Formats: sequence, C-alpha cells, structure tokens
Amino acid sequence: MKTKYRFTLMLALLFGSQLVVIGAIFLSLALDMEAVPRGQFGQMLVQRSAQLVALALFLLFALGFALKALFDSYLAPLARLAEDVVLLAANPGHRAAPEGAREVRVLVEKINALAAAHQALHDDVQVKIKSANHALAEEKNRLAALMSELVQSVLVCNIEGRILLYNTGAKQLLEADHGGESTAGTAAIGLGRSVFGVLERGLIVHALEQIQYQLRQPGDEVRPVSGFIATLAGGQMVRARMAPVLDSTHTLNGFVLTLEDITRNVEVDSRRDALLQSLTQDTRAMLANIRAAVETMHSFPDMSEAKKIQFTTIIDDESQRLARQIDRALQHDNLDGNWQLEEMRGVDLIALLRRRIDFPSLRTDVGDTIDATLWLKVDSYALTQALVYLAQRLCGELGVCELRFGLQRAERLAHLDLTWSGAPLAAETLRLWENVPLPLPLLAGGAALTLSAVISGQGGEAVYRFDRLHGASCYRLLLPVAAPQAALNIQLKQAGRPEFYDFDLFHQPGQNAELDQGLLSQLSYTVFDTETTGLQPAAGDEIISIGALRIVNGRLLQQENFDQLVQPGRVLSAESIAIHGISDAMLDGQPAIEKVLPRFHRFAEDTVLVAHNAAFDMRFLQLKEDKSGISFTQPVLDTLLLSQVIHPHQLQHSLEAIALRLGVAIVGRHTALGDAIVTGEVFLKMIPLLAEKGILTLKDARDAEQQTPYARIRY
Repeated sequence: MKTKYRFTLMLALLFGSQLVVIGAIFLSLALDMEAVPRGQFGQMLVQRSAQLVALALFLLFALGFALKALFDSYLAPLARLAEDVVLLAANPGHRAAPEGAREVRVLVEKINALAAAHQALHDDVQVKIKSANHALAEEKNRLAALMSELVQSVLVCNIEGRILLYNTGAKQLLEADHGGESTAGTAAIGLGRSVFGVLERGLIVHALEQIQYQLRQPGDEVRPVSGFIATLAGGQMVRARMAPVLDSTHTLNGFVLTLEDITRNVEVDSRRDALLQSLTQDTRAMLANIRAAVETMHSFPDMSEAKKIQFTTIIDDESQRLARQIDRALQHDNLDGNWQLEEMRGVDLIALLRRRIDFPSLRTDVGDTIDATLWLKVDSYALTQALVYLAQRLCGELGVCELRFGLQRAERLAHLDLTWSGAPLAAETLRLWENVPLPLPLLAGGAALTLSAVISGQGGEAVYRFDRLHGASCYRLLLPVAAPQAALNIQLKQAGRPEFYDFDLFHQPGQNAELDQGLLSQLSYTVFDTETTGLQPAAGDEIISIGALRIVNGRLLQQENFDQLVQPGRVLSAESIAIHGISDAMLDGQPAIEKVLPRFHRFAEDTVLVAHNAAFDMRFLQLKEDKSGISFTQPVLDTLLLSQVIHPHQLQHSLEAIALRLGVAIVGRHTALGDAIVTGEVFLKMIPLLAEKGILTLKDARDAEQQTPYARIRY
C-alpha cells in the first residue's frame, strides 16, 4: 500500500509538472502574438481539444509505464534490500534475493558476500564468547569456593563504596553485629548496598587516603595497603585491612577489605590479664609468707624445735604453691610483648576506654575538648590495659568517682587527657604507679611491662599537672598523631543531577511555630538521598535506593542508618546504570516502594528532613503518597538553597562543589547512603556559617531559603 501511494504521488507530480510546462509554452506563444492571431490560436486549441486530451492521456500512460519500469528495476528492489539488510543484523544467516536492474543485482551480490563474511566472523566470535564465558564461570566458581573457605571476612567494593562481592564470613560477621536485617532499615551487607551502612565512612576515607598516598610514591615493588580498627554498631571490634583495586591506567577504582573480629581476642586477653593478675597477687602473697617465715626464724634463733618445724613447713608449703603457680604461668601461651601498633581514631580509643572502665564506683565522661578528626597509631590493647590500671588506682586509692577524657591536637602531637577532681597526686605515688609491673606480657628483653613502658612503647610521654584554682588533676598523654597524607582525590564518574524545582518545600503541612523557633544546632535531622531510574518522576521514573542517617545533638550518627534497595518494577536504562552503578540483578528480590516507604517514614519521624536538591527527592515521595498511604509532612531543609544563602556569589552549588568549598571528602557519590553522608557532613559545617549570618532557627533558615534564586524557579 505504501509503494502504491508513492507511485501514484510521483506519477501525479510528474504529469502535473509536464502539463504546467506545456501550458507555460502555449501561454508564452499566445503572449507574443497580436490580438487577431491570438484569437485564432485560441480557437484552434478549442477545436483541437479532443486531440489534446488524447495526447495528455497518452503522455500519462507513457509516464506511468516508464515510472513503473523504474520502480520495478530500482526503487522496489532497493526498498526490499533495505529490509533485508535490517534482517541481516538480527539473523546473520539471512541472504537477500537478487532482483531488479543489473546494477541492483550486483549490489545485492556484494551485500550477500559481506553478509557471509559477517556470519563467519559472528560465528567465530560466538565460539570465543562461549569459551570465555565457560572459562569465566570456572574462574568465578573457583573464586567463590576460595572466598567461602577464607577464615577472614572479605568485601570487594567500588570507589563509591558499593559492595560488589562478599563472602559468607563477611555476611556472618556484619549481619550478626546487626542482628540480621532489621525492620527499621538498619543496613546489612548485600550486593549493591553501601559499605558505609556497616563501616563508618570516615574510616574508609582515611584508609583510601593512605593508599592513594602510597600509590603516588615512586616504585611499585610494594603493594599499597592500609589498616584500621573499627567498632561496629553492636559493639564488636574488627581489624580491617584494605588493598586497592586498580584499573588498566593504575588508577584507584575500588578496594578490597578483609575484616577480622578481634572482640574475642580482646576477651581472651582480658581473661589472660585476670589470670596474670591473680598469679601476680598470689605470688606476692606467697613470697611475703616465705619472707616472713625466714625473717622470723632469723630473728629468733633460739626458738623451739616445734616452732622451727612449723615455720619450715610454711616455707615448704608456700614454695610448692609458688612452683605450681609458675607452672601455670609457663603453660599460658601468647605472652610475647611485641607492640601491635594500629591506626585508629582517638575518639574510638576513648570509647574503648570507657567500655573497659566499668567500675560501679567510677563514672566516665567526655569533656568538651574532643577533636574527632585526630588519628593515632597505638597499641590499643596495651594502652587501654595500662590506662584501666591507672583508673583502678585512682578509684581505689584516691577515691576518684568521676574521670573525664579530653582529646586535642598540639601541632604533631595529640593530648589525651584524663582529668579528675580532688586532692593532688603525690609525685612519689605517681612514680610508683608508673613503674609497678602490670599484669601484661613481658617486653622482648624480659623486662616487666609498666605504665611508663607502655606509654613509651607508643612513642609518647606522660605529664601530670594540678590546677589549684579548680582543684582538678590532669594526667596528660602526649601521643604522636598519625601522619596525614595527601587529600583524597578521586575523579567522579558522573556529575550531579540537575536542579529540580517543581515541588514547593516551603508550605509543607507539618510546619509548626514551636519547631520553627528551634535552634538549628539543637534540632534532630534525617539526612536522606534517593537513587532513581531517571530524572523525570512525573514521566514514570522510580526510586531504586533510599539512604538516610540521623543528626542528633550536632553529631552525624553514621551507624544509625537506613540503606535499602527498591524494586522499581521496570528495566533500568544503561544511562542510569552508568550513574548509580545499580543493575537489574542487584534489584532482584528487593521490596517494592510501598513496603519500603513505611519503614523509612518510621526512621525519619519527629525529625527535620535534609537533602541536597531536596525537591527532586521529595517529588518522588509525593507521587507515592496515594499508592503507599505514606505522607512526609515534616519540614525540609535543602543544602542547595542553604549554599546560595551562605555563598550567594558562587556560581556552582552542586554537592561536589559545596563539599570541596567546605573541605568534605567526596567519597561514595551516587550511592544513596554515600550521598546522604556527604550531605550530612556538609550540613553540619553549614550551621555555624548560617549562624554568622544571623540565621539561628529553623524558621530563619526556611525564610532565607525562600529568597534564593532556585527557590523562585517553577516548572
């Protein structure tokens, strides 16, 4: 039908064109004649009209015949050849039938020859692909078997922190810490999920900085690695080792984490300490008894024979007890005193100390002078045991009932302060405490391990001072700070999404005067982000991931997070996968948005929502209100708008640009939880900057947002 239509249209155009040309010729002839000849010429044409119509019909038939021959010889075969070429892409075995003019048949033969060559190459490639897939499957099975047998827990992540591979050990370790998948959305590991749901982002960033620094050093004979100690949400302690994954250009594009649960080791060490302490105390008592018996016998040489036998029996009994105690000590293994220096954050060391100092009569607290950015390289076990011993002496001999910890930087040193109130500590007493042997393994040379030796083993010093004005004592440890490396510089694969403002954030139904007057520094927040199938929520794009965490008392609680993949009910586009790295396979078996939103709503209730380019995320949530029955009515703050308030003359207000301005490391972009963490760190740095502009309350911030250019845009 289409060919007939084209043929008819072309014939009509050709016939009409020729009639116009003939008419133009007759008209030009008539215009060149005088009036009388012109009349005669017109009369002649009228008289010959039948012949002219017959000539026109003959012309029409001649044009039709010629045009039909042209269609049959060239146009129709070429149209069928175009369809055959399309079929060749889907079916390499298909061949076009030679037809039409000689030139067209020659073209068909050449195309068939190319198709045969293409089919041969296609078959060869398929054989190679099948062989490669078979080899890859074998490698995958061997890798899976190897990882499943590893004692260590292993995670493989891309540079955004998304988990690409994990073994059974990692799943058991990290999900046991979380008690499995909680209904509140607490993160457990899984393909496509963010590692920041189980390990704090700051630890990962620090280790990546160390590795990147090592990669920049000359020479490649040593493979760069980094390590740290982390405390999981459930209180477990793990030792992590990080190795880089490099691409063909030797650029860092991922990392491998091996995790070792050292909680049991700490418990074993604690039991060993208890044993050694018991041995030490018993040994001292026995030696005291033997010494007393010997001194008594020496002081009274004329004592009766019965008394001598009595004291000799005491010496013999205590000697045998001492020999048994020595045997017990020799049977106890792992008594070497090598220092195990590990990089860890100072705040984690203080948290460990507070857990270990669990005496009913001694309360511990954290002072205002805590620098959460400080990293130390210490033997956390030995140092913790030594300071717990010091706390025991302070509590038992000086009656100290409260111990406060402080941590601050002083150039290349960290000041770890233990502060208490009461009478000053005598210098002789302090020297005694610092040099009394601790219930710890001996040093390599067989020397007793003391508080002073432990501090020296960390490369540090200890100073005691007494503040007479406030009646407070401070035992300060001067510890070396872990050397900072070059700032993390990782190229982002994609730029941030465009600003999207077709949803009014400033008239949420949940606003109230009491909340509006709350200070920004004192409110609780839920910082969140979404990953989606595309950028058009009204056109059918769906949420595929929600990540969120809370800010309480000015602290970003990274381990109290929400991290959930969502089944969108549609196939993902290659463009969206290139941005967020989430594939269709990762979403198989994940819950639908109707099941996820109620959990996220419970996670975020009674808090102020914070997001970057919040209207984009809120629009997706708004469109699901009818289907899920969930409505997010709490106030919303947007770091995109707040950035315009703080820096109105800056041209760039993307999350990357703001983070760079405020000194926030950009790791984990384009994962929902990773973006939420970066947004939370950015927001916390914004609060004091807003205060400098007189913006102190939630209402101040919302009013300031409404005056920004982006807030006035409507689509």
